[in-house]
Formats: sequence, C-alpha cells, structure tokens
Amino acid sequence: MLYERWKQTASAHGDEMALRDAASGRRWTFQELFLAGEKQTIDPHPVIFPEGHSTAFILQVIAAWREGKVICPLEPGQTAPAGLHGLPPSIVHIKCTSATSGNARLVALTAEQLAADAANIVATMGLRPDWPNVAVISLAHSYGFSNLVTPLLLHGIPMILAAAPLPEIVRHAAAGAQAVTIPAVPAMWRAWHEAGAMPANIRLAISAGAPLPLKLERDVFRSTGIKIHNFLGASECGGIAFDTGSTPRSDDALAGTAMRNVNVSLNDDGCLVVRSRAVAEGYWPEKSGRLADGIFQASDLGEIVDGNIFLRGRLSDLINVAGRKISPDTIERALREHPDVRDCLVFGAPSRDAERTEIPVAVMVTTASEANLRRFLLERLPAWQVPRQWHFVDSLEANARGKISRAEWRRRFSPVR
Repeated sequence: MLYERWKQTASAHGDEMALRDAASGRRWTFQELFLAGEKQTIDPHPVIFPEGHSTAFILQVIAAWREGKVICPLEPGQTAPAGLHGLPPSIVHIKCTSATSGNARLVALTAEQLAADAANIVATMGLRPDWPNVAVISLAHSYGFSNLVTPLLLHGIPMILAAAPLPEIVRHAAAGAQAVTIPAVPAMWRAWHEAGAMPANIRLAISAGAPLPLKLERDVFRSTGIKIHNFLGASECGGIAFDTGSTPRSDDALAGTAMRNVNVSLNDDGCLVVRSRAVAEGYWPEKSGRLADGIFQASDLGEIVDGNIFLRGRLSDLINVAGRKISPDTIERALREHPDVRDCLVFGAPSRDAERTEIPVAVMVTTASEANLRRFLLERLPAWQVPRQWHFVDSLEANARGKISRAEWRRRFSPVR
C-alpha cells in the first residue's frame, strides 16, 4: 500500500522539487527521487533500520516499502532492538518510544495506521507543497517521520534537509524557498530566537516533543510576528492535538484541539483517551490494554473545555507529599512565570521523613537564588507544594527528540540513595 502510494505521489508531482540537501545544494525532483529509490539496495533481513539525517534515510524507506520490509528507524548510534522476529504480516513499521518517564517500548503499526497519521497531520496543519518542510528534527523519531517523511512520500510535501539545527544553518536552508514550514522542538525555537536568526520566510512554525513555554511563544510573536503552533502527539497514536490559533495561547497548559479525524476523551483517572485510525496496532512483543483496538489510553492527565485540551501532567509523575498529590507540571508552570527562570524541571523523590513519602525536587536553569525562588512560589502555591531540594544547572539537556527525561534527572539528583 505505502509503495503504491509513493508511486502515485512521484507520478503526480513529476518534475517538482521533492528534496534539497541544504549542505551540498543538491536537489531531487520527485521523479529523480523515485528512480534513485528504484536503484537503492537494502539488507535481506526482514527488518530494515534506517538511521541518520540524509537522503540515504529516505531512500532506505522507499526501498523497504518496495520490498515489503518492516522499518524500524533508529537515531544515530542507537542499538537495534531485539525481539523483532515473528511480527504479524500486517506490521510494516516499528517505533521506539522516547522513554522520558520509564523504559522504552516498541510500538507496531500497519500501513493504514501510518498513512492515517500522515493524512491527519497534513489536513490539520495545512501542510502545502509550496511551503517545503525544513528538516531539522530527527527523521527517525515519530514526530519527524510523520511530519517530514510520510508527508513527502505520500502527499508530495517537499523537504529541505538542514545538516544541524544551528541558527545560521537553518536560516541558510530556509533561504532557498519563498515560504517554509518548520517543525521543531522548544529548545530549537529558543536558540533561533535568542540568536536573532529566525528565518523571515516561515509560514508555519510547529513545536512538539516537549512543552512549549508560553513566554517563548509570546516573545517570538512579539518580535517577529511568527506564531508557533503547539503540537501534541505520541508514538502510540500519532498526532493528538494541535493549536490552530493565530495568536499566542493564554495558557501554556493548552495543547490545542483534537487533530482532524481524532477523538480525544478522558478516562476515570482523568487521563487522555485517543481514538483514531492512526492508533497503532499495539506494543511488541508484550500486549497492553492501554493500546489496542484503535484506542490509546495515555498517562497524560488532561482537562477538556469546549473542545480545548489542557495537559495537567502525567499520572505516573504525580508527587505524593504526605498523602497529598501534586503534578510537577503545576510547579513548573508557576516557576516559569519568574522573569529570571530560563528552564526548569520538577520531580518527586523519596523523602528521608517516612511520613512525607516524597518531596518535590526542582532542577533550575536560572540566575535567581533559591531564596528568591522560594519566596516567589510561596506567593502562588501552598507551602507543601514548594520544592524542598533545589539544583542549579547550566542547561536541561534534551535528547535528539527534543525531550527532557524526568526519569534521568530523577536518577541524577534523587536526595536519597
């Protein structure tokens, strides 16, 4: 199915530009990319592991579709997962979850599910052939594959490959087009904004992978007129919600409204439940009731008001302080209101006082002092919600997917060993 769709795309767009490598300046039309894909050879193994950020990745995908192979994209240097034998014949794609709050899992998808997510993204976001995607995010990650690779191959949305997300490289990559779409992560948007290197021809700016700080969204809009659109998705179900507004949000908890052809509700725990044709077949090899029969039950706590979806943290991240529970997201949002806070992360860690169960721990990127931050929070939150442990760092390193692992920072700074 996917290869047939790709052939139709290549035929329909023919001599139009499909792909441009900004570093080398080389261009491929859709017809040229189709012919290159026909010549591409691949490993005889039933599962193909494309990796990297180059045309070779795209050609590997095309060849795998042509030969009926299963694709499992990998980040550079990532070890191929074991246990991919015995996959059902309907499975064509394996995603590795980001593991930001626990262990990584494998998600199995059919061709129909992969194509449905691409269709939802193109329709909801309004991706256009005359606004090529500037590819700075990982092609292997669910976000990059569904926003860059499948729109290119299944919908004829051209791609401009940028070698790295450095401000000047991105501005150079975008310069060759009248208008561009850029899907990125908050850390990239911040770096480009602070460098004063935001491409002037951005027509659609998308942010996903991590919460988009409201201050950053407003600052970018104020200085450039560019509205960054918040996007919520998951490896298990693809796109969930998108902020279609033309001006900055009033609440950074707002994820947007449900994607086209996606239904979002809440379960008894207050977590998001996603139903759509893009929901994956299931986890592999283990099964889970959280992901089956076209339904994904996320661990994201949410609130839905007049169709607007608000995120209220993750069920697994709730901090139990002497029987009272608080979401780290609530504390983080309050901290980000401080003018000197650049970034922050909050998590729960075991308390030395058994009666307290856990304590909130804050990891901060800021010039403000601990005493100043405490006073600031006490004006906004009950005292029991104010962090008991504070750590100050130069940056909160995100992984290649733009995500900050709460679990990893908890392992680094847990006050009880």
